[in-house]
Formats: sequence, structure tokens, C-alpha cells
Amino acid sequence: MNLNNLRPAKGSVKTSKRIGRGQGSGRGGTSTRGHKGAKSRSGYSRKFGFEGGQMPLQRRVPKFGFKNINRVEYKAVNIEMLQAIAEKKEVNVIDPEILRQAGLVSKNDLVKILGNGELKAKLEVKAHAFSESATKAIEAAEGTVVKL
Repeated sequence: MNLNNLRPAKGSVKTSKRIGRGQGSGRGGTSTRGHKGAKSRSGYSRKFGFEGGQMPLQRRVPKFGFKNINRVEYKAVNIEMLQAIAEKKEVNVIDPEILRQAGLVSKNDLVKILGNGELKAKLEVKAHAFSESATKAIEAAEGTVVKL
């Protein structure tokens, strides 16, 4: 096999449909566009969502709800995960950087500590927000809560 005798695989290359090349081609006359109507004219492009004059779905379905532009979204981390990290990495201070290294949060995430699970280790926990139960659990284990 050489570069001069390379060919595409059999059946992989189709010949293009040549339209508008006279009546004898079988695709002359209307050039596969049919008779009359907007689609047969040159320059036609359908509006997105246009349904031929019928009321479009987007306008038939009612609007509802709203998006709160001031919403602050936190990444939730339970205290059972803090316990697991403290045991695995043998640390006393847990902050978003340690949680990021553990793969629980991403770089720009805001972190909220939730109170699910059991905490035995005495930890200093730094996060952007804490639930009431998480604060109680951390302080019950003689740890400290630091809001960032």
C-alpha cells in the first residue's frame, strides 16, 4: 500500500445530490423544493419555534416562578465527613482548602457544614455557614466554629 493508491472504504463516500441541472437529471424544475410556498423560495429560513402560524409551545405554556438573583448557593458537607477527614489526614483544623483536597468541594464553592452524623474529634472548623445542629455537635465535641 502506498499513498498513491489509498482509497476510501467501499460505500463510505456517497455522490452528492446534484439539483437544478435540467429536466434530464430528474432533479430539475423545482429542484426538490416542491411547488410554491415559503419553503420553495430563495432566502427562506424558518423562525426558531415557528409552528406554521399555530400558537407556539413556548407561548401556550404559562409562565411560573422566578429566579432569585440574590440566591447564595452553598456546598453541603456533613460532620460525619469531617470526622472521616480528621481520622484519615490526622488534622485538627478543617477549612475549605482541606475539603477541596479531599475532593468534597471545588475551588470557588461556598461551604456549609450540616449536622448529619457523629463527630468525636475535637476540631476547629472553618466554613462560610453552619447549621444549628452542626454548631452544637462541633461544640459538644469541644471543637470551635469559625465563620469565614
